[in-house]
Amino acid sequence: MYTDLWSFALALYSRPGVETACLDLQAAGADVCLLLCGAWLAERGVAPTAERVKQLQQMAGPWQTDVVQPLRQLRQQWREAALQDAGLNALRKQVKTLELEAERQLLMRLEGLSSEWPAGQAEHVSDWLQRLAPAGQSLPHGALQVLRAAVARA
Repeated sequence: MYTDLWSFALALYSRPGVETACLDLQAAGADVCLLLCGAWLAERGVAPTAERVKQLQQMAGPWQTDVVQPLRQLRQQWREAALQDAGLNALRKQVKTLELEAERQLLMRLEGLSSEWPAGQAEHVSDWLQRLAPAGQSLPHGALQVLRAAVARA
């Protein structure tokens, strides 16, 4: 078991199918950092409560909106032009590095928020993933299943 969220997220992301599932969930509007945090909390046996979910969402929302998403949008906006422009491609790679660092910072913040929550009280990753998935949005069901299965194999 990984004690820190970043190491857990990297290990989970490297499992077969998880990267694609996370990208599909992200494209559908899910906050993948929240889902990875929920998977980590489930692995630790932290019980999901409405208050805990709310705290995680309140921390992640502004960071995603103000920091991660603008970097992601810029990187995506430059995708086609960077194929023809080496200088722009180098800048795009730097933006991608910043985007990843912004996500790492968010995961560290989420870990800090949840680090004192008692472990060993819950068993089902579905509870966390279901609660942290955006309500009222159609998410790729198969992608959530891949994430659930990868956590179950951890």
